[in-house]
Amino acid sequence: MYFLPLSILCSVLVSVFLKLARRSKVDVGQAVVWNYVVASVMTAWVFHPALTVLHDPGAPWIAMIGLGILLPTIFLALGASVRHAGIVRSDTAQRLSLLVSLLAAFAWFGERPTGLKLVGIALGLVALGCMLWRGRQAQSAGSWYWPLAVFGGFATIDILLKLVAQAGMPFATSLLAAFVLSFVVAAALVVWRWSHGQTRPAWKSVVGGLLLGVLNFGNIVFYVRAHQALAQHPALVFASMNLGVVVFGALVGWLGFGEKLRSVNVAGLLLALVAIGLLAYASQA
Repeated sequence: MYFLPLSILCSVLVSVFLKLARRSKVDVGQAVVWNYVVASVMTAWVFHPALTVLHDPGAPWIAMIGLGILLPTIFLALGASVRHAGIVRSDTAQRLSLLVSLLAAFAWFGERPTGLKLVGIALGLVALGCMLWRGRQAQSAGSWYWPLAVFGGFATIDILLKLVAQAGMPFATSLLAAFVLSFVVAAALVVWRWSHGQTRPAWKSVVGGLLLGVLNFGNIVFYVRAHQALAQHPALVFASMNLGVVVFGALVGWLGFGEKLRSVNVAGLLLALVAIGLLAYASQA
């Protein structure tokens, strides 16, 4: 079963790309624009979404517009987080965002809270605090708030995706609409920066954006294929994906980029793995 490893690889490689972008003189904002061009084209090509449903009276346009604004914004926040806080903390914060979306599922989507799920959420919040701690000197540099922004942003995106699914919008259609809207928002941000002399068009950023788009879409399509291949074991796919990204991201950050972790950060990493495992087990039970 190679879909899950490929999805994990693409997810971590997105963080690696963002880590290397500045030293490679790739403008992340421009790369994000071209990323959504690739993601939109590949979504249309692979999934063949039905566009007529977008004209339905009940189409969840407010949620989709929210996704169109948040997706490129959080992409930029993830880039800043990887740059300032490292791959380990950023990927862990991204995956622990499921805690907030799970609380939203209890409050708004009718999911029943259980003792095991609540323990998993509590451990995950403690893990997040441990992962964000970098000591007084590092804290003063403000490196903690970018992972926190990633945590909150991805949680909000997940909630919006649940709202879109609840409205009956097909996955492929909502994905394409979100990507196209994200392209518009990201392009508007880049045009604004061009007009204020903050950046200039660069071929490196175009090429980097095309690569980023392939990785971004690969992460999504392989994860969807994994769920299709293991349709009877959704909790296994969920746990393997989240645990795999946290572990592989930690190894890449530590071994590949020499990211230093304090004892409290290592404890947070381990707690994150336990929390994700508990939540996956509780979902299957």
